[in-house]
This record gives sequence, structure tokens and C-alpha cells, in this order.
Amino acid sequence: MSTGKTTLALLLSALLPAGAAWAAGNDTLVYCSEASPESFNPQIASSGPSFVASSQVLYNRLVSFDPVKNTPIPSLATEWHVSEDGKTWTFTLRQGVKFNSNKFFKPTRDFNADDVLFSVLRQMDPQHPYHKVSQGNYEYFHDVGLDKLIKSVKKVDDYHVQFELNEPNAAFLADWGMDFASILSAEYGEAMLKKGTPENVDNWPVGTGPYALQQYKVDSQIRYIANPHYWEGEVPTKHLIFSITPNVETRLAKLQTNECQIIPRRRRYSSR
Repeated sequence: MSTGKTTLALLLSALLPAGAAWAAGNDTLVYCSEASPESFNPQIASSGPSFVASSQVLYNRLVSFDPVKNTPIPSLATEWHVSEDGKTWTFTLRQGVKFNSNKFFKPTRDFNADDVLFSVLRQMDPQHPYHKVSQGNYEYFHDVGLDKLIKSVKKVDDYHVQFELNEPNAAFLADWGMDFASILSAEYGEAMLKKGTPENVDNWPVGTGPYALQQYKVDSQIRYIANPHYWEGEVPTKHLIFSITPNVETRLAKLQTNECQIIPRRRRYSSR
């Protein structure tokens, strides 16, 4: 598999049940989700349905995972280097990546190091202006120990970010492919803070992913539209709809009548 469609392909493969089929090129794809998302910010979410509805369609991370080997591969970071002592990690960031826009915000610049710092420091620094927004507790960031592992993070220049660790950690790179490591827009965060509506960052997300949020009706439906500037290339289907269907028998019935083309597998979710 080429890395050009990795994000969307992984989403579809993660959701497709055995034996299901979907014709590439269709204008609309419907997924019967089992629950409403608790948030559209995967930094503060803790449930599988929330991760699928947010990080896996709206955002990207510094790395993603090879679908066969399950090892980190480039995403928003194109390469990385680690010092001999294992405590300094330098990431080179992808250039030309566009953020989506919404009714509250239109970006004026591409993704850069400021967005990485914003996304990391919101979770790491209790004094960060966004740390307490939406009552975030950043469960996964703390569970993997990044709050204790990271000594500092700094912007070297617009397309290089450097982490200093308190000790070497073999899982550090893979952590940046997990849902909670999704990269948010610092420019959007600053704009909403100035307007006094910082919660919009979590409720009306702006990301670099294959889709943008178009409409959300709680406990009913989420509508997404393809990102026309997606850095991995053209998204195969223009419209993505999450039909929120808690009952498993109803989901199966909708699948059989083609009201939805994808239902979740009966499995436990991980935060990756």
C-alpha cells in the first residue's frame, strides 16, 4: 500500500466488517456509529466512537502506522532524528499542509511548528490557556507518561520541533501516532481565545485530515465533507456520514438494506 492514502485507508479497514464491500468513487459513504462522540477533540476524548469521529477523519499526527508492520511511518513529520543518548528527538515537519476552515475561522497559513507546540503544551502545561478548556483531563497523554517523560519541547524553526526527554524511551516515537497526539491549529486556538469562545476548538474542529466537520446533530448524525486540499491526495468520497445507531441489531439491519455501508467491528478500541 502506498502512503498516499494511508489515513483514509486505515479508517476504512478499521471499520469494515468481514465480507463488506464499498465501491471506490461513490459520492457518499455512510457509517453506522454505535454512539455519539463525547468530543471532537481526541486529546480529551476517551471512547472509541469519539476517536473514530475525530482523530481518524479530521486530524493527522506526526506519524501514522504501517498497516502491515504496525511500525511508525511519516505523516505530518517527514523524518526524525534521535541523539546518541536517546533523549533528544528532532522532527522535520511536512510543508504545504493546509488546515480546514469552518464558520468561525479561516486559516491564513499552513501547518507548522507552532501547531505542534500548541497541541503538546495544551496537554502538558497546566498553565497553558487551553489546558482547562472543556474540562480536559488528557487521560491518554498522562497514561503513557508523556507528562513526566518530556522535559521540554521547542520550536527550532517553522518546520523543525525538538523534544528533550528526561530519559530514553523506546515507545516515544509511536506515541505520536496515537489519537491523543492529533495536531490542532494554534492559529484557530488563538483566534477563539481572543473571541472568548475557546470551546469552539473542541466542538467545531479544524484539522488537516481528509474530512472537515459539516454538521452535527447530537445522537442522530454527523456529516463530513472531503478536504479539497488534503495533503495525501484526493479523498475517494466527497461526503462521509456517521449515522448514530446504538443498537447492534439496528446497525446490522441498516447494513443489509444499504442504509449504511460500514458498521464497527465487535472489538475493543485502542487509543491508536
